[in-house]
Formats: sequence, structure tokens, C-alpha cells
Amino acid sequence: MSDIVDNLPNIFAQANEFKAAKKGKLYSPCSNVDFKKVRSSFGIALHMHQPTIPAGGGDLCSAGLVSNLQNMFENQGIGDNHNAGVFFWCYQRMAEIIPNLVKEGKSPRVMLDYSGNLLWGLRQINGGQALENLKKITCDKAYYPYVEWLGTMWSHSVVTSTPVPDIKLHMTAFRHHFASIFGKEAEERIKGFSAPEMHLPIHPDVCYEYIKALKECGYEWLMVQEHTIEYLNGHGINNPHFPHKLVAKNSLGQSQEITVLIKTQGSDTKLVAQMQPLAEARGLSGQEYCGKMVPPFVCQIGDGENGGVMMNEFTPMYIQSIQSIGIEGTVALNGSEYLEFLEDMGVNPADFTAVQPISQHRIWEKVKDFGPQAVNKAIQELQKADPSFNLDKGSWTSDRDWVKGYDQVLDPINQLSANFHQKFDHASTDRNSHAYKEALLYLLLSQTSCFRYWGQGIWTDYAKELCRRGMQIIEKVK
Repeated sequence: MSDIVDNLPNIFAQANEFKAAKKGKLYSPCSNVDFKKVRSSFGIALHMHQPTIPAGGGDLCSAGLVSNLQNMFENQGIGDNHNAGVFFWCYQRMAEIIPNLVKEGKSPRVMLDYSGNLLWGLRQINGGQALENLKKITCDKAYYPYVEWLGTMWSHSVVTSTPVPDIKLHMTAFRHHFASIFGKEAEERIKGFSAPEMHLPIHPDVCYEYIKALKECGYEWLMVQEHTIEYLNGHGINNPHFPHKLVAKNSLGQSQEITVLIKTQGSDTKLVAQMQPLAEARGLSGQEYCGKMVPPFVCQIGDGENGGVMMNEFTPMYIQSIQSIGIEGTVALNGSEYLEFLEDMGVNPADFTAVQPISQHRIWEKVKDFGPQAVNKAIQELQKADPSFNLDKGSWTSDRDWVKGYDQVLDPINQLSANFHQKFDHASTDRNSHAYKEALLYLLLSQTSCFRYWGQGIWTDYAKELCRRGMQIIEKVK
């Protein structure tokens, strides 16, 4: 299977390609850690992303689709584009660091979160050499036990501002694209999910569909930000170093559950760059949880390339930290490895403490009876009594609203999504046609978070142009 089909990234998954069935233990059986002798543990994840943009030449309407990283290479004198080479190195440096540490007899761990945009972009640059380098730690049995890839939304779209019918399209596109690059066996090892901007939808109906889609796509756990969840009684989290169970309930009273690992604190890249999780884990020890003495897990994620600390400080700090630990006491673990060890101990995920998205307790207090509009009516009541009540801020930080103020972009995106599904959501659709593949690509690309994060200007122009192209393709389909 090739990762480029008809000059497009291979994101074209078949219906029901990914099963919801539990995958069994894939990490603890091949781990070198003696979990019975573990007092505490930590795990770090590196988030990597570059958007795909229409660039090259003076006319936006005829510009080709390139990675923003490629655009940085070609325009070194603009802004911080001089960092392109460093970014490119950061995207592949773990392929060198992990094997070197393993050869030293050390026990490194890292979780990797790469957007589909970035994977496609890396294929376009230097003949895809970065992807070939990453295959070593992804496919070679000597190294992949130390590296866990996480799934994500293919085009780095924030869930709340993604039309609900498109959420699963991003998930399946990522898994299929990943398999086309690294192989099906490597794709089947993906159990955890890392949401763009650490976003967790607060609206109960959207969250229900989100968790349902995750499980249907074969995901077993989700990483969440500490301040985006609450206990079912509305109280804040007081035990973040242990896995929890996210309960997503909708207006009809239906529910979905998924295990969550909690990232503590805010979006400070220095936490990962300076290996703060290891320092924190060293001050912790086992506690009783679900009837067992369980070692805690300090979980952090940060941009893997962005900012001086990640570009310059992370590599030596990571190597030094891994060289200072072993396979007992305080150890490095990946998320699925930790969860599998808990299951080996007899800790049942069904017994994890239940949580829900932040502010849902206030919503459910207003719901008197389940029904199609039960949640929306409750939200309207809350907003009438408290105009500041907001559903759009469950992400890295609590000060960014991912919906309000971006109508210029969201309106075309929503229209493109509606037209796409009206045209293609029927049994006779030829999903192997070039028109369908192109339309799907533009649909997903238009929803990249960067087009909203950076506000008005060229970034919203990019999004509107992607939407225009998608609409043009759909209008030509008979």
C-alpha cells in the first residue's frame, strides 16, 4: 500500500476498516520494566504538526498544496522561517536518539503525535527521508517497544469546531494514512489518541459522538488536559496521576466510556523540554487505587519542535534523564504500556474513577427528562441565567475560544461539509473516484486549527481558498 495515491495522500479508508474490538496486550509483554518493582512512572508525548497550505507563486487560486514547512524552507527571510531546518531535524531526531540509548542498555520511552498533514508534508520534502528514518523506531522490533505512536485528527482539527459528521473522517484518514506509511502491523499498535489542542468537547451530544467515533476506530484511551474534566459531582480532579474513566452521555441518555490519562498543568513546553515529569515522578510513590497498590503515572505532552527550549534543550535533557533511570524505582513508561501493566495487576478499567467534561455537571442539573433536545434546552437555560457560560474552551488553555470570532472561516467550512455529505453520503457513491478523494482532502484540510488559531489575514485566506476548491469539485460531480 502506497502513502501517495493519484498524487494525493492516502487517506481513503474503507467503511468499517478499523474495528472497535479490544486489541489485547501489545506493550507489557515485550516491556523490559519490572513493574512489581516500580514505585512511580512518567511518560512524555511529543506533538508535531505543520499545516498544509496553498502556496508557491503569486496567485492563491492556482497555488499548489505544500507543507508549511516546505514554504518555510523556500522563504527563509520571513518571520521565523529560518527555523525550518531545526524543525525538520526535530521531526526525525527520535529515530536517532532512541536506538542510541537502547544500544547503551538504557530504557527510553516516548509517545509520538504527528498530524496527518505533517506526515504528508514529510513525504514531500527530501524524498520522504524523514519518514524512512522514523520507520526504524516504528517497525523494527528492536526499538518499537520503546516508542508509542498516538492517533489524532488527520488534519489537526479541533473537535468542537469540526462538523460532527467529519470527526470520524479525520480519525479513519489518520489511521489509514499511517498504515500506508508504516504498515498495518504498526498501525494496529496505536491504542491511544491525542486530540489537537488537547481539546475535549463540552457539549454532551458532541462529546458522546466523539467518544463513540474513537471507540469505533479502535482507540482504547484518550489523553486529556486536567482542567477540561471534572468528577460527576462537578468537583475538580484531585488524583490526576492515575487513569480515569471518561463518561460521555447524550440527550437520549445513551453513554459511552473510555479510559483517560491526564496531562497536568498548562501548555508550558518547558515541562517536557526540561523533563519535569521525571522530577515530579521521583517525588511520588504508590497509592491504593481500585483496590490495589498502584504506582502513579505523570503524563505530559508538549510541542516537539516549537520554541527554543524544545529546539535546543530537549535533546540533552532527555538523554541525560533516561541515562539516570533504569527499569525499577522511578521509570519511564508509555501510556498503553502503563495501562496494560495495571490490567496485569488485576486493575479493571471499568473500576477507574468516573469523570466527565468540565461544566457538564451544571448542564445535567438542568436536564429533567431525556429527549432529542434535552441538552440544548438545559444549555439555553444556563446561558439565560449566566451569559458567561461557555462550551468552547476545553483545550490547552482556558482563555481561547475556538468558535466565536471566526465566522469568516467557520461558515465556509460548515457549508463545504454540508455539501460534501449531501453529495457523497449515499450507497451509490464511488469512493474510489478522483473527485471524491479530492473533495475529501479539501474538506479535511480546511478544518486545520491553524487557520483559526492565527486569526484573520493570510491564514483565513488559506482556509477560504481550500473551501473554494472543495466546493468547486463537489459542484462538478453529477
